[in-house]
Amino acid sequence: MTRRCEITGKGPLVGNNVSHANNKTKRRFLPNLQEASFFSVGLKKSIKITSSTHGIRTVEHKGGIDAFLLGTAPTKLNAELRRVRKQLVAKVGELPKPAPKPRRTATKKAAAKKAA
Repeated sequence: MTRRCEITGKGPLVGNNVSHANNKTKRRFLPNLQEASFFSVGLKKSIKITSSTHGIRTVEHKGGIDAFLLGTAPTKLNAELRRVRKQLVAKVGELPKPAPKPRRTATKKAAAKKAA
């Protein structure tokens, strides 16, 4: 099992233990990985994921595993989640694209400068 979050991609980092005498020895900082089970409403089944606590919070913030998978580009997902996303799209369809933001109009200063 790799120590990598399937949602965020967080993995181990490398650093030093520094003693009081300033001796340095290598150490690893491991992510806080948890086995999480999310229920997919579209697929009507649970999806088991090894994720960091930050990744679990991200999924919950986006509105559940279905909204997270449909709102994320397939290239940003690992192979297993990409397969689940493909099944979900086949069953439910894609999320509608948000309307583009309106362009800002020129300020009064910029309009006066352009007119002069």
